[in-house]
Amino acid sequence: MTGSALDAARKLAPMIRSCADQIEADRELPRPLFEALADAGLFLLALPRALGGVEIDLPTYVQVLEEIGKADASTGWIVNQCAIFATYAARMPRDVAHLIWIDTPRSIVANTPLATAQAIVVPRGYRVTGRQGFSTGCRHASWLAARARIFENGQLRLQDDQPEQRYLFVPAAEAELLDTWHVRGMRGTGTHHFAVNDVFVPAERTVLQAGAPLLETGPLFQMPRTLLFASADAAIALGVARSCLLAFYELAGAKTPRAMQATLRDQPLIQAAVGQAEANLRSGRAFLSEAVGDIWSEATSTGTTTQERRAVLRLATTHAIRLAVDVVDTVYNASGVTTIYEGNLIQRHFQDIH
Repeated sequence: MTGSALDAARKLAPMIRSCADQIEADRELPRPLFEALADAGLFLLALPRALGGVEIDLPTYVQVLEEIGKADASTGWIVNQCAIFATYAARMPRDVAHLIWIDTPRSIVANTPLATAQAIVVPRGYRVTGRQGFSTGCRHASWLAARARIFENGQLRLQDDQPEQRYLFVPAAEAELLDTWHVRGMRGTGTHHFAVNDVFVPAERTVLQAGAPLLETGPLFQMPRTLLFASADAAIALGVARSCLLAFYELAGAKTPRAMQATLRDQPLIQAAVGQAEANLRSGRAFLSEAVGDIWSEATSTGTTTQERRAVLRLATTHAIRLAVDVVDTVYNASGVTTIYEGNLIQRHFQDIH
């Protein structure tokens, strides 16, 4: 199953690349591409196997997202955000999780990172109201997960002496999508805002934002969700950097800069800079792969992850992203005026990586 996920990503890569201009222009995935990704099961990669998901191993997941990132950063970001958010299903009753992620064909859940909504306790559930930001993929979502602080009898309800926060799953038809994602890079993620206004949500269709007990206990669900997000974000960044380097290699063999006798590839300073970029990319990828492999081995053998392994993985993800930025910057600067135009692949990668 995991091997087929990697195969699916590679098979879809040409389609993703062919849609890149439309993704950029429309600020969202074209519907046929979204459906192809959904039909390939890529949004269900981290959903518990007991619900019909893949429950993929983390090392393979990182490889899958790297392949998608090579084709288009926005597509990779959407897949990662929606796939990893589905790990909340491991903390929800199976029938409710099944309703949300399986019963509706091609269902994904778009979420929000901040508790800018409020939910008032009422009989059998909550009434939620608020404007929510940074909801990646919301135009294709079947459900929106509103993140809210809980009010009961006019007072904030506490959890471990802090305001309780919950995700409340709202059908997309009961929310208002707001056209707010007007940006330069990562345009295709469609990370708009949404608003909910006094929507009733049954108690069973909610989950604590942090601290909900695990009902599915596979190793994937033993790891902090932030690290799962970060591991694939780093892989996407590495994929973007690799694509950028490949585009530059092609350009460097064909371009002779003005007032120069040699092509770009024959200039010693370019060779040195690109050689360093290649080394940085490979070293960042190796560190990420090692850290992911180590924490996955720990999770599968012990059923938990130590603070040390978590810290090393966080370091590896941040390091990989920073190196990927350096690689893209090197290529962008070496390419000259060729890459200033919209539609140029290196230009898009430059905007996306930043």
